[in-house]
Amino acid sequence: MTNKTDRIIIFDTTLRDGEQCPGATLNIDEKLVIAKQLARLGVDIIEAGFAYASPGDFEAVSKIAKIVGTENGPVICSLARAIKADIEAAAEALKPAVNARIHTFISTSDIHLEYQLRKSRAEVLAIAQEMVAYAKSFMTDVEFSPMDAARTDPEFLYQVLEGAIAAGATTVNIPDTVGYTTPSEFGAIIKGIIENVPNIDQAIISVHGHNDLGLAVANFLEAVKNGARQLECTINGIGERAGNASLEELVMALHVRRQYFNPYLGRPVDSQESLTNIDTRQIYKTSRLVSNLTGMLVQANKAIVGANAFAHESGIHQDGVLKNRLTYEIMDAKLIGLTDNQIVLGKHSGRNAFRTRLKELGFELSDTELNKAFVRFKDVADKKKEISDWDLEAIVNDEIQQAPDLFRVELVQVSCGSNARPTATVTLRTPNGEELTDAAIGTGPVDAVYKAINRVVNVPNELIEFSVQSVTGGIDALGEVTIRLRYESRVFSGHAANTDIIVASAQAYVNALNRLYSALQSQEKQEEVSAQKV
Repeated sequence: MTNKTDRIIIFDTTLRDGEQCPGATLNIDEKLVIAKQLARLGVDIIEAGFAYASPGDFEAVSKIAKIVGTENGPVICSLARAIKADIEAAAEALKPAVNARIHTFISTSDIHLEYQLRKSRAEVLAIAQEMVAYAKSFMTDVEFSPMDAARTDPEFLYQVLEGAIAAGATTVNIPDTVGYTTPSEFGAIIKGIIENVPNIDQAIISVHGHNDLGLAVANFLEAVKNGARQLECTINGIGERAGNASLEELVMALHVRRQYFNPYLGRPVDSQESLTNIDTRQIYKTSRLVSNLTGMLVQANKAIVGANAFAHESGIHQDGVLKNRLTYEIMDAKLIGLTDNQIVLGKHSGRNAFRTRLKELGFELSDTELNKAFVRFKDVADKKKEISDWDLEAIVNDEIQQAPDLFRVELVQVSCGSNARPTATVTLRTPNGEELTDAAIGTGPVDAVYKAINRVVNVPNELIEFSVQSVTGGIDALGEVTIRLRYESRVFSGHAANTDIIVASAQAYVNALNRLYSALQSQEKQEEVSAQKV
């Protein structure tokens, strides 16, 4: 494959760079759920993690490689520093995948060389070539990134890229690591590479960029016009600092404006063929899934997937849309899988109908998961007369994608009112099966519930974010609660849905506490192992 390809390759790094966003830590099962959905979405490459970073990351990459990295599935990739141990770990974790890629990197900008690496240009050049060749000894598909390429001296950048391609790199990635460039500058960087790297036709040019100035998507689109053919992005644009270039924005920009971009990819202007392999109807569902599991809420006015993306309040806009949607909408909401709130199931629906509808929505559940979700569905159906597709998604996401089941909510009871002191009583089942009950007074019912839970769990933490959203309209709608709490320098998220938002609040809080408790247990075990080695 060369830069002459007439389509855009989508490289998803939600599970690697996206997970580096504070509070977005995912466990292995959650990563696998997202990876499966990314495969349904149609991404070409999934960067499943940084195998050398931790045993958990290694296991996640290996599990995704085995289960999602099938013959007809996406390429599974692991990040690795330009260090032998990193590359070896990546190669080992990726073994189960039919199609795998090692993505190795080293900084090349003078500021990084001087203050971070403390190495000369000659040393970095030699390391890049040696480590690309080493990665190539494990597999044929190798990607190389000169970190902070956007601030690297162009002549040195050309030199490093030429050496990496000569050593075996099949993709060279140009990162705007700190989100500093503007579209015209980024386009010029890509153009300069094509014009000055003699062997550039032997590799795909990729781009990776952060959104510190809000320009990541614009930068990528300009890079496409100048010859980039792989885009490294994340669902909902999550990632470090201000995040990464947003997958859904890039894909829909290329889809809606394909007549504009067609000539840059050597296609006829009026070609209707998609510029990517993405199934756009899976975009909204993927966005919701990532938001729920990471605890990173999508802002209402977010392009493509925000709650207001297809909403119209202005009378002039409403009048125009009613007469012809094209007056104020440049794309159909159905394109991203956002359909009308169709009612499909109720309390008399059976298990087979439930399973069939979930399959139509893209959920593939094991018998155990189906049973758990079906029990929860019946419980909700007793309280809510009509169950929509959105309700079903919330039920399944809430029931089968829980945090480690250590503490479990058995009872929540609150007393509050305008002239009463909010009081809560909670009963939790502890990890050893014991039921503990406690009560507390708070500034409101949720505060009282959380104080009572804290008295039982007894793990210090600071609640830093609390959010409630309605899944659908109506007084009986499911309420989705997302919370984030901090312990020392780490952030943990929790999510739950229920027709009773107080119950949902308790469950979301316990989910986050379970993640925190599990992390503390793992830390204690690692310290014990280290002590034994000493």
